[in-house]
Formats: sequence, C-alpha cells, structure tokens
Amino acid sequence: MDLSIVIVNYNVKEFLTQCLDSIFRSQTQYSYEVIVVDNASKQQAQADILARFPQTVWVANSTNVGFGKANNQGFALAQGTYTLILNPDTVLAEDTLEKCLSHMMAHPEIGGLGIK
Repeated sequence: MDLSIVIVNYNVKEFLTQCLDSIFRSQTQYSYEVIVVDNASKQQAQADILARFPQTVWVANSTNVGFGKANNQGFALAQGTYTLILNPDTVLAEDTLEKCLSHMMAHPEIGGLGIK
C-alpha cells in the first residue's frame, strides 16, 4: 500500500461525499486506502457513504474525541508507506495524488509535503 488517506468527519456529509468522489476519481498508478474517522456526527452519513464508496474504511466514534485523537485512530489503521491528512471539505484534482506521491518517492529525504 503506497498511501493511506485519513479524513476526520464531523457533520459534513455533503463535503465528505464530494471529497471522496474526488479521491476515487483520481488518476494514479499508486495504491491507496481511505480511512474516515467520524467524530459522533449527528448526521447519519455512514450508510450512504459506504453504499457509494464501499472501499472506504469507516471508524464511528460514539463521542467527539477531537481532531488530533481522531487522526491518531486513523493512523493506527493506516497501512500505507505515506499518510495524507485530508480535510473533508477538500476536492482533489485528478492528478494530485499521482504528482504528490511521485514527488515523495523521487525525494526520499522529504519528511512531509504540503499542498494548496
């Protein structure tokens, strides 16, 4: 597994849907997994999201444990060489994952990469 994408969700089902759609439309040669950690959202998004994106790993917290702890929960499940912390209101261009992973692999001295 090349990349683990960890997304913390809290009551932003529509944004999360757009975010996941952009991820799974990505054109990349690299393997990746998507882990969504839901921080006890009042919106019932899990069934809809998993029906549309069944390859997504969903972690459902019974309480809002905060952004940092929720990310750590995702990291504990991550199997990728690289980990991407992605906010659910982000929409990726189709080549974002390919460009970023290619750059990271070409430059092993890099410890982290930020994009805008």
